[in-house]
Amino acid sequence: MRLETCIRKGLRLKAHRVREVREESGRLVAEIEAIPGRALRCGHCSRRTTRRHSRQPPREWRDLSVRDQPLVLRYAPVRVACVACGPRVEHVPWAPRWQRITKALAGAIARLSRQLTWAETAAHYGVDWKTVAAAVKRAVRWGLQHRRWSPLHFIGIDEVSRRKGHHYLTLVYDLGRRRLVWIGENRDAATMQQFFTWLGRRRARAIQVVCCDMWAVYLDAIRTHLPQALIVFDRFHVVQHLNRAVDDVRRETWRRLRGADRAAFKRTRWLWLKNPWNLRPAERRRLSALCRTNQPIVRAYYLKEAFQRFWDYQREGWARPYLQQWLWWASHSRLEPFQRFARLVREHVEGILAWTRLWLSNSTLEGLNNKVKVISHRAYGFRTTDTYIAAIWHGCGDLPLELA
Repeated sequence: MRLETCIRKGLRLKAHRVREVREESGRLVAEIEAIPGRALRCGHCSRRTTRRHSRQPPREWRDLSVRDQPLVLRYAPVRVACVACGPRVEHVPWAPRWQRITKALAGAIARLSRQLTWAETAAHYGVDWKTVAAAVKRAVRWGLQHRRWSPLHFIGIDEVSRRKGHHYLTLVYDLGRRRLVWIGENRDAATMQQFFTWLGRRRARAIQVVCCDMWAVYLDAIRTHLPQALIVFDRFHVVQHLNRAVDDVRRETWRRLRGADRAAFKRTRWLWLKNPWNLRPAERRRLSALCRTNQPIVRAYYLKEAFQRFWDYQREGWARPYLQQWLWWASHSRLEPFQRFARLVREHVEGILAWTRLWLSNSTLEGLNNKVKVISHRAYGFRTTDTYIAAIWHGCGDLPLELA
């Protein structure tokens, strides 16, 4: 098979043909021409027409390489006389509008950029970084338009840091199917309003359970737009508040110690926060020795371990009295951080008790957040939010890719 025929079939040309292929400056240049009398498509409305107005100067499109030799398509587009739009530049079938790479190369770039950074992908294909960014953004737009939609029943809402200075992105995840549903900039009331506007009232009625943290903005929006949904507070964030209380007590204890006691207490932060079964033998012995001292941190450690037993309950009837007993103990512990944590739990006790019925958490979403952070760290950050969101969709959205 001739190379001209191979290129024509690969590009699926109907109204065009490959006149010749020649080598220029270490690259292959395929000269393409329009077949006389064949109908061409309008570049604006895609309407077919045989009326031709004029011809544009030659343009070049980068295609996939042939045996490590760059291939370039060269063609002088025709200005067709469309009956609806007037004189318009024709639509070329091998490349999207305003693009200087072919659909085949754009698809290859989009597939490889899911595994490598955009700079590495650009170096692999010998194109500019902006070309890769444009190909990824176009792939994301196409994927969002053609992804299969399924009713939402269990969703998780969480935020991920975009950059320093309390700049966040809000992520909504389908916990039942383990996939990303929506991304919004910031984590304020306006962001949540954008999500529920995008979701619509009909699809919102199908949501049964929402798993989130105790951020007041999320709770107000959920109670307003999803009155039928059950709110479950994520176990990860509850334990995070608990560990923060333990660490606050440790800091206060450290400030009061002097001399040998201070030296023995040094570098023990993770001893108090680790689960007992994760401690190494040497750490277990050191923690046992520290627990023999009469320090406030010992009470905090026992309170933390006692609260962890709550997650083992599978019936609310047993979990509620245990949690109430623990709250009384924490409120009378004379430890201000645990008294604050107890007030926080009392304010959100129903959402915490819902765990015993559903055993649902944001662990899937936390795993996604880690993947999002890897995408950001691998690229050493993104300058604009739109580019960062496109990278998240492309790497974590499981979006379909357009076939060339």
